[in-house]
Amino acid sequence: MKLQQLRYLVEVSRRGLNVSEAAEALHTSQPGVSKQVRLLEEELGITVFERSGKRLTGVTEPGKAVLEISQRILREAENLRRVGEEYAGEDAGSLNIATTHTQARYALPAVVSRFLERWPKVRLTLHQGSPTQIAEWTLSGEADLAIATESLDQYPALITLPCHQWAHAVIAPEGHPILKEKGLSLSSLAKWPLVTYDPAFSGRSRINRAFERAGLSPNVVLAAIDADVIKTYVSLGLGLGIIARMAFDPVRDAGLVALDAEHLFGSNTTRLGLRRGSYLRRYEYDFIAHFAPHLTKKAVDMALAGGGDEYQL
Repeated sequence: MKLQQLRYLVEVSRRGLNVSEAAEALHTSQPGVSKQVRLLEEELGITVFERSGKRLTGVTEPGKAVLEISQRILREAENLRRVGEEYAGEDAGSLNIATTHTQARYALPAVVSRFLERWPKVRLTLHQGSPTQIAEWTLSGEADLAIATESLDQYPALITLPCHQWAHAVIAPEGHPILKEKGLSLSSLAKWPLVTYDPAFSGRSRINRAFERAGLSPNVVLAAIDADVIKTYVSLGLGLGIIARMAFDPVRDAGLVALDAEHLFGSNTTRLGLRRGSYLRRYEYDFIAHFAPHLTKKAVDMALAGGGDEYQL
């Protein structure tokens, strides 16, 4: 039994039993992956994958147990590598952060700047994607840490910790009639075309629920993953925008006015996601503490040991 065989097995499962995609991801050949999977099955004396001809169609019951154990072994092998890097590489290494555009653009720049000043030999990479992609990258080991508002707490294999709370704002061009109203309401917003986030991003689910509870149907004419795109189209007169409050800067966004909308949509919690059983290097703890000061090494270790959130914001 070899670690390489376990990697092949897990990657085939991750790729929806598509051996070609697994081989491409592993930078090897399809026949090579199929052969190693067969050899491992023969050594274990069980069938891991159900087959129809040459095509994999499912995972057997014993195969599910094998995959779970294989994933655990690969995580521990990765932890061993990290321990070696920690003590042999001193203050050097790499850190891959998976996050959304909103976090990367507005919440992380100052954190990244301070971190790189403190750890100049660490190669830091930001991977931007949807909350689902962020979770999957972290679970697969492509990312070390996940930062997002949506979805992370829906993955049992991730431990999630609350970092920050934030609210939405409604943005309008200067002179827009809604700016003359005494109080911002859902009924007034429903009268205008709206430009806001794609359903998977930046608290859009809270926006939808707020209108649903009020029995209103918002006229969303454009959805985007990027607050800068939303602000651009609001400036062009396409509609009112609903964005994360942190994405608005009165100097940079001249010509637009922001109205607080927390009373309409509530607050949102940005969360940090970690793979269960992860071994964190010193600079990973430091990055987390820069981003969320209440998440000290002790607090993070307690969460990893206990398997759940230790703080409620």
